[in-house]
This record gives sequence, C-alpha cells and structure tokens, in this order.
Amino acid sequence: MHCVHDPSHITSLVGPSSPHFVMNSAFVAENLAAALLLGEWTGRGLLDSALRVVRYREPWLHRFLRRLRRAFPEPPARQEFRALVDWISNDRGFLNRSLDGVFEFVSLTPAMSQSRWPVPQLATVGTLAQWLELTPRELDWFADGQGREAVQPRGPLRHYVYKAIPKRGGRLRLIESPKSRLKAIQRRILDQILSVIPAHDAAHGFCRGRSVVTYAAAHANKDVVLRLDLADFFPSVPASRVHAIFCTAGYPKDVARMLTGICTNVTPRDELPESFGADNRGWTLLQRLLSPHLPQGAPTSPALANLSAYRLDLRLSALAQASGIAFTRYADDLAFSGDEEFARGVLRFYEKACQIVIEEGFAVRPAKTRIMRRGVRQQLAGVVVNVRPNAPRGEYDRLKAILTNCSRHGVGSQNREKHPSFREHLLGRITWLTSLHPERGKKLRARFDRIDWNGG
Repeated sequence: MHCVHDPSHITSLVGPSSPHFVMNSAFVAENLAAALLLGEWTGRGLLDSALRVVRYREPWLHRFLRRLRRAFPEPPARQEFRALVDWISNDRGFLNRSLDGVFEFVSLTPAMSQSRWPVPQLATVGTLAQWLELTPRELDWFADGQGREAVQPRGPLRHYVYKAIPKRGGRLRLIESPKSRLKAIQRRILDQILSVIPAHDAAHGFCRGRSVVTYAAAHANKDVVLRLDLADFFPSVPASRVHAIFCTAGYPKDVARMLTGICTNVTPRDELPESFGADNRGWTLLQRLLSPHLPQGAPTSPALANLSAYRLDLRLSALAQASGIAFTRYADDLAFSGDEEFARGVLRFYEKACQIVIEEGFAVRPAKTRIMRRGVRQQLAGVVVNVRPNAPRGEYDRLKAILTNCSRHGVGSQNREKHPSFREHLLGRITWLTSLHPERGKKLRARFDRIDWNGG
C-alpha cells in the first residue's frame, strides 16, 4: 500500500528556534512542504494547504502547484520529505517569491483538540488515510468532496445501491445501501469512533444495552401515553451536523470534513421515485436527499442520527422532567407518559414538544401522533404498555400460525414477503416476543425447532 506522509515528525523543521529567527529560502521551502503535506493531495486540497503559509492567492501559486503535482502525482512518503523540500527550493517560481514577503511562518504541528472520549488520534488527513488503510486518492474518492455520486451515471462507480420500499400509507422510503468497500470503511468508523461517544440517556434505539423493550418499559401502567413520530429522520440530518460531531470529538476540520464525506451522501436524482416531491412534505424530503445527508442504510447513520439528536433529547428530557413525566426516544419515535395531571394538559405539552422539535431542525408527522389513554391499547413500537410491556396478542397468533404452517405445508409456502433469510427472520421475531413474554416465546421456539428447514 502507498505510504501516506505524516508530517508530525518534522515539527522541528518548521518552527523558529529562537526569538531572533530570520526566515531564509531553505526554511520557507520546509515550511511550505510541511503545509502541503497536512492536507489532501488534490488541486483544491493543495491550494488550501498552501494558503496556510502564503499571504496572497496569485496566478503564480496555481502554476507552482500544477508543476508540483506533475513532479509528485502522489504525496511523498516519509523518507521523501527532503526530496519534496529540494524540489520546492529549486523551483524557479518559488525562488522568485521566497523572500519577498509572500510567505509567512505558521505553526504546523498537527494536533487534535481535547476530546472527552477515547477516540483514535487522527490529527491529519494523512493519518486518517493510513488508519483506514486507504491511499490518498482512495480517501478522496470515498469521501466524495466533489459530489461525484450525484452526477455519476448508474453503474459500478456509484458508492451506493438505491431501493425504494413502500411504507404504510402508500409513501416510499429510500434505502441507500453502501457497497461493500465503503460499508467496511463506515463500519470501522462506527466501531472505533462513534461507538465510544455516548448518546443521551433518553435514546434507546441503536444503543448497546437498550432496546425497544427498554424504550417502552418506561411508559408501562400510565394514565396517558403520548407518541410522536419524527418525519424523515435520517435525511433530516445534514452534513453540517455530522461535521460538528466529528469536530466536537476533537478532530481538526480537514479530518472532520473527510469523515463527514464518508458518512453522508447526495442522492442522484435519477434514483428518486417520481412520487418524491409530489406534495409539500415530499418536496422537503426531495431537497434533503439532493443535499449531503445521512443515508438510511449506512452502518454509521443510526449512531450519527442519535448524536445529532442529542440537543433534542436534552431539551425534551428537561421539558418532561419539569412536567413530572417520562420521556424516551427510539430512533424517530418519541414517547411521553404521565398521570392524570399530564392527561389534562397533554395538548399544551404536545405543542411545546413540537416547538422544540422544530427548533432543533426536525419535524413532527402529525398524522402519526397518538394520545393513548387507559381505555385504549397503549402501544409503542409494537409493544403494548397498558399494564406491563407485552406483545400484542395478534402478533403471537400470527407467528404461531406461520410456524404451524411451515411444519405442515413447507417453509416456502409461508415466506410470502420473500425474505432472503426467512429462518433468521422468524427466529428474530421469536426472540423479540420472548423478551416480552417468556412463556409464549418458549412455546413458539418449540414449534420453530420442529420445522424441517431442508424440506423446502
């Protein structure tokens, strides 16, 4: 693999040794070389890096950088730093400008800002590329800072596979699934960076040790349960919020920008169904998909969505605490519950909660809002909470019938939705129901174990 140069070892070359230091052409060349190696080895990246030490953006600088890229198509390796300095020192355009006040000394010691979490120390774009086991060109390709995905014709060069699936109510949800190489890169970012940054305590979706059961359990045996649904949760998170998360984790802006590019996407217009944009809500979703956003289907998106909603969780938790009620969130489902006093003021509370949601950059889907009192079934994310967390009786009966028919008529007769891993799908449903009702789950598992999975 190509070795990406990490300039952290040349700090002593780019700093004045005394207050009486006088710049000369050799030092200026070293300072410029170090600056160039801190950023991306692309035309735009080199220009941004050069402007750290060059006072003025003039035509000579663009010509100089073009010559540099011809001489060094790839960033020099660690042992080639002196070769880069020598080349700069002998370039005629540089020599004509090196001592006329165009250059200035800038401290180039790469460093992360202080982080409260034990994230990997990635102070430069070069170290990020090494950590991800990518060449600089590969890192630029996957981070897609130029928005190539949006204009790339359909085919192998696109990073994502797109699929529109129907939701209840007739609308479509766009799944943006990263291809294997990008997915592996995102998985590493998830496992080693995002997994050590905790979500708010109110968040129960995609959090280790929490589940839909813990999300619903806080609202069991309450006089009234209020459920809100956030519209287009993942696309509602723009790249700017993702960038802010990585900066908060301590990463310099250049590194945060590359991490953001890897974890966000701009959907190609030709992958969007014609129904998108047909009404006001569809138009809003369309604009979000055509801008850098969290793709629903990427392994990093759930964790980043939770972190992006941290302020939302914080403010809603404070509102709930002031009102003496419980609050939890599972992905885009918000739940509040309380006693008779909350039941009397639930509409006023709903208005305050919606205002906070809007202020935090999200939107409530009014059609899915539910105010559930004791006299009706109180259900959250498929869990009934009237007395204790439990699965709906209908779900148990349906699953029991499917397992029975699998034994009698064969597995293929029951896989009507064409699940690619039907056995694992059924086992997952049994496991979920067992977590809510162990006795019923035990009976279902016994039926599952009697199925002949090799018999078709």
